[in-house]
Amino acid sequence: MLKNNFRYISFLLVFLMLSCAKRGSITGGLKDTLAPVLKYSSPKNFSTNFEGNEIILGFDEYVKLKNLNKQLIISPPMKHEPLILPTNASKVITIKIKDTLQPNTTYSFNFGQSIADNNEGNAINQFKYIFSTGSYIDSLSISGQIKDAYEKNVDNFVSVMLYEVNDTFKDSVIYKQSPRYITNTLDSLRTFKLENLKAGKYLLVALKDKGNNNRYNPKDDKIGFLKHYITVPNDTVFELELFKETLPLKAFKPIQASGNRLFLPYEGKQNFKTSKPKIVLKHNNEVLETVVTAFPKKDSLQVWYKPIKADSLSIEVSRDNYDKKFTFKVKDQKKDTLNITAAQSGALNFRERFTLESATPLVKFDKTKIKLVNKDSVAVDFTTEYNEFEQKLYVDFKKEPEQKYNFTFFPGALTDFFEKANDTLVYKLTTKEYSDYGNLILNLQNVKRFPIIVEITNKKGDIVYATDYSEGKTKLEFNLLVPEIFTVRVIYDDNKNKIYDSGNFLNKTYSEEVFYFQGDVDVRTNWDVEQSIDLSVPFNPEVEKKLLDKKQKEDTKKRKAF
Repeated sequence: MLKNNFRYISFLLVFLMLSCAKRGSITGGLKDTLAPVLKYSSPKNFSTNFEGNEIILGFDEYVKLKNLNKQLIISPPMKHEPLILPTNASKVITIKIKDTLQPNTTYSFNFGQSIADNNEGNAINQFKYIFSTGSYIDSLSISGQIKDAYEKNVDNFVSVMLYEVNDTFKDSVIYKQSPRYITNTLDSLRTFKLENLKAGKYLLVALKDKGNNNRYNPKDDKIGFLKHYITVPNDTVFELELFKETLPLKAFKPIQASGNRLFLPYEGKQNFKTSKPKIVLKHNNEVLETVVTAFPKKDSLQVWYKPIKADSLSIEVSRDNYDKKFTFKVKDQKKDTLNITAAQSGALNFRERFTLESATPLVKFDKTKIKLVNKDSVAVDFTTEYNEFEQKLYVDFKKEPEQKYNFTFFPGALTDFFEKANDTLVYKLTTKEYSDYGNLILNLQNVKRFPIIVEITNKKGDIVYATDYSEGKTKLEFNLLVPEIFTVRVIYDDNKNKIYDSGNFLNKTYSEEVFYFQGDVDVRTNWDVEQSIDLSVPFNPEVEKKLLDKKQKEDTKKRKAF
């Protein structure tokens, strides 16, 4: 009997263990990949003669709202944002309208990718709720694409707007009022489509709206626009180029940086290479001698002045029609002193000029006190160029391969604005073999017009390694480049000032046209590369993205194989 009981208990234990093991192996079935489905809405989607202030959306499963503040687009925009509940998981979403709705107007709530199921996060793609306060739903639409006027790739979350052109319309409306219709490219598109429009005449504008207020703020926002008004209906595929305006000069009260230097802050992006402001510093009625230089990476100028005993000074800033005066207190502070640093140390590339940077502005140069010799102590001829605004001294000379150079700046070679001269400065430089570099020849095809600026940049386009200016030639040589994978950028210099110029909305001017070569240019050590570039074939970010994705997949396969 005891033996049978033991067998029974053993069997029971094994059964329980197997049952537990079986339950533990269940993984929950197939993963849910389906997006939620709208089961009902009140009022019904696409309702007309809408008069309420509440909308209820019911779904077939629990949903949650993700990034609603970025994804939701309400067109026309509402002055008072609606309240959308709940903030947690629910099968019902309630929209409480707090604004007075316009009569005979079609409203669209585009939720983008913001409505997703609670468990797996499967989003409904571009879910829209549409209603009209009139007797019919407006059904016209326009479409287009966005690009950046200067950068290779365009920003995401770009707003595209239509302003109705009527008897009271003025271009300044974009600074003060919300548009009649709006959409957004969201986080992955460079195309747009404005839907549920009524027939009429409109101003079409794109904004990278940093303030998220549907107003154009030139200080922070990028803008793209068409010079002419458009009419709806229209089957044109529009293209808008985003650019950042160069703002009119606006200076702010100076800040004392030291006992002989001021910071003069200014607003926005300025181009002081072509037009510097006139700055007059005074003590009472006495005009003080000054030097104005750049303050790198800051929206400020540096105003250097010789130390003076004074309680306060005044400064006047003027350019074109702008004129502003400030009076400010002066404190006794430590003064900036002469300090020279070299931008290069050791190796000097063939395309580089030896560059010295000065902590204070330089005003005198005595070439007789500068000596350059090679490794055989043979004197080498050189030239100098000083950029006062950037406080940089460039020294250029003919460089030979595998050579050593010794620069000596004897006392008094360099004198700054405060009449302080350098002590002895010695710099040792070396060059490499020609074979350590690569050469690039560009053959340009279908150039629309001249002159053009041709730049060899890094892949992103924010570092320029070499540049050439062409008034007609289409074969350009860039020799002795440091081996790298390059991008080629071409700027149509329409105003012939040898720099890129941005556009202006009120003046109805576009930015100068910029072209990027679609492919990479791989220049390797001891290589001669000849590359043909057809300027009639525009750069397509989607092609670059596909190539990048393909390369990443190939790299992943190689790592796994290894």
